[in-house]
Amino acid sequence: MDAVLVGKSKKRKQLQNELVRGSGEGTASGDPDDEESQPQWKKARLSTKLFVKNCEISHDQLRELLKSVALGKQHESTEQGVPNLGWCHLSHPKHLNGVVVIVLQGVSQLHFYKFYLQFKHLRKAFRYRFRLPAPSANFLADVIGQQPNGNKEEERILPTPSTVKVSSSSLANPQAIKDLQNDPIIRKYGYEKVGLVKCLLTKEEMKKFDFPLQGLTNCKNYISTECAGPVSDSSPLFGLDCEMCLTPNGNELTRVSLVDAEGRCVMDELVKPDNRILNYLTRFSGITRKILKPVTTKLRDVQARLKKLLPPDAVLVGHSLNSDLQALQMIHPNVIDTSLLFVRDLGRRFKLKFLAKAVLGREIQCPDRVGHDSTEDAVATLELAQYFIKHGPRKIAEMKLDTAVNSQQLLANPKQRNTLPLCPRGPHKEARPSKDATWQKNAGVLECLDVAGRKLLFLSQKAGGSTFMSSRFCQSILCTSDEEVLEQAQAEVPLSSFSIIQFSQWPHPLPPSLTVEMHKKLKVKWAEMSTVYAGPFGENFCLKPLKKLFASFGPICSFEVILETDEPYLCIQYGVLEAAQLAIETLSGACVQGARIKVLRPVQELTLDCDTLVSALETDPENEGTIYVNGMKESYTEEDMYQKFSLLPCLEAVFLPVDPQSKKHKKYCFLKFRSSEGAQNALKILQGPTGLSWKLVCRRALTPSHLHEWICHSCPDPGSPQGPDIAPLASKENSPSSPQGEELKIAMSRLDERVKKLHGRLPPSTLCIVLLPGTESVHGSSPGLGLISINDDDMKSATPEVP
Repeated sequence: MDAVLVGKSKKRKQLQNELVRGSGEGTASGDPDDEESQPQWKKARLSTKLFVKNCEISHDQLRELLKSVALGKQHESTEQGVPNLGWCHLSHPKHLNGVVVIVLQGVSQLHFYKFYLQFKHLRKAFRYRFRLPAPSANFLADVIGQQPNGNKEEERILPTPSTVKVSSSSLANPQAIKDLQNDPIIRKYGYEKVGLVKCLLTKEEMKKFDFPLQGLTNCKNYISTECAGPVSDSSPLFGLDCEMCLTPNGNELTRVSLVDAEGRCVMDELVKPDNRILNYLTRFSGITRKILKPVTTKLRDVQARLKKLLPPDAVLVGHSLNSDLQALQMIHPNVIDTSLLFVRDLGRRFKLKFLAKAVLGREIQCPDRVGHDSTEDAVATLELAQYFIKHGPRKIAEMKLDTAVNSQQLLANPKQRNTLPLCPRGPHKEARPSKDATWQKNAGVLECLDVAGRKLLFLSQKAGGSTFMSSRFCQSILCTSDEEVLEQAQAEVPLSSFSIIQFSQWPHPLPPSLTVEMHKKLKVKWAEMSTVYAGPFGENFCLKPLKKLFASFGPICSFEVILETDEPYLCIQYGVLEAAQLAIETLSGACVQGARIKVLRPVQELTLDCDTLVSALETDPENEGTIYVNGMKESYTEEDMYQKFSLLPCLEAVFLPVDPQSKKHKKYCFLKFRSSEGAQNALKILQGPTGLSWKLVCRRALTPSHLHEWICHSCPDPGSPQGPDIAPLASKENSPSSPQGEELKIAMSRLDERVKKLHGRLPPSTLCIVLLPGTESVHGSSPGLGLISINDDDMKSATPEVP
């Protein structure tokens, strides 16, 4: 199998061309985020990478997305997209017409799949879903990043000025003396010239500004440069700059440049990332697919070479150097960061292009050139540090760089992920200063909206609206009922750029016993849906080949011979719903060991609507672009899967489930494609005569990845569809089939209808996020669920892309 996939490139290319002609799709290399294959129209697009280990997105991760879109054009990263979120990438966010967050209070993932058929609009209109953890004491405050008393104005405390020496020649201008004393560079370094050692970042500063450090949990696999020698003012300086691309793991290295103290380039290497490239970020990096194609240098090669080049007392100089060291996955103890060396009040930082022009009188990053030259940038950072050391902090303070940058309206460097640009004055708006890295890390969505000059619109019932009060951050509209919330939202939300709407269906929490029973019944239902009866078989049937035959469709939890019937039958409980469906579709009516058999599910109360449910799951947008494949080896890794399935056009992600007990990969996987058509074409390829001869079975997926994870950890023990935790079930008075259960079903339908009505009123290109917070009680917690989409826009009205 491996030889087929790795060797004979000519045959591989021929097969790819054949598959592409048959499918009408682009090649596997046709990346929609690649600058070389961009569409003619710019449009806000969402690309999610939700195949994470536990398929769960934390409240912090969700808040980072909301903060990024709240900052809008004020955020340097939004010019090409919102990167570095790990689980989600938003392209062209400046083309969004608005952001709407809808919260369905008291609803969880359990409710969504227990009443799946009632949520008609939610399951059809939202392509992407992700699991949320169980809610905290205040879900909204947790997601927005504001404490219950968050309506207070943010306190901005300036550092206490240190004692500085003032020369007698400066006494003629008291205001100039005061300005000079209050300059942040003078407050930190004083008036006198400083040596190299004084410019080094302390360990506390490196920790504050996210530099890789020994002992940090996110730096376990990082390599040390082993430059632990004592540093003096005569230690050698080296300028360092890196360029990155976007992969499913975030930013990864594509080029690294190192220059010595004389400005000579001692290293300039292109690097091939270990993971698949989603976006080459050509506008900033200058890297294209064509440039990187012949490169064989890997990250580990660069790391080894840097360790050899740097002497023990080497000092690295860079601009936002933390980003470069994180991309290199290296730890270096002695650094000078020019973005912090020239820092202004409130942590504001200048971009490298501006500092090179204002301080050195040099033009870099010229607009007529595609991307940045990392060697040129490395030289610029080195010379900036040398200029600071040679001329001293007073010379820099007297340059009044703030005045120069305000006159030129320059934005921050896109690589500076931990800084905000200086916000230009707009009509009727005060200039809002940027914050330092700590502020941006700790700020909530409301503060980010304030920086962007916008307000949050918040609509809720009075009982749920106490957290957010009207202020310069937020306009709250509190209503008396969900009907009034919907009416107000339909009128107000299309006029707002950022809104949160909260529907609170129940005046009192649901009885915990009802939630517990719903959980148990859903587990039982899924187990029964994944169980099939096959037969009848003749008296001389052979069990071993039958077990092998049924195991070819997927993992078997239990395999039992039924002898109570006139002729023998088999009862097979599968670990995944797709396997049971494949067995029914493939073997029902087939002749097996001389007997024509039937394969069907047990007919019980909980499986009467099974066909309807399976049909709905098959056409679910979350499953349309995904196929289930069985027949893998347990030793395979995700990297092996990408290699093996790289011939399939439009492959986006591979989800290889792990057994909760053994921690080993299972023998099946899910393949995620960029479109439903891509998945359908992949099925034709794998099931067709060309088939790649892999002896695999596959079909459309029925189980979203987040639900699959919940089932694997939550379903009854194998061999016991109704395990000891299932029986006895709760009393009939609280059963979902009781009057109270019927009311709950109606309530879910009403919630879905309200979301549908509001969703239909949203302008095109609106980012809409529906949050089911989850439930928490003494009987246990139920995780929440998030649904996300961008309203489709008419391509005819889209803005032409600027070359």
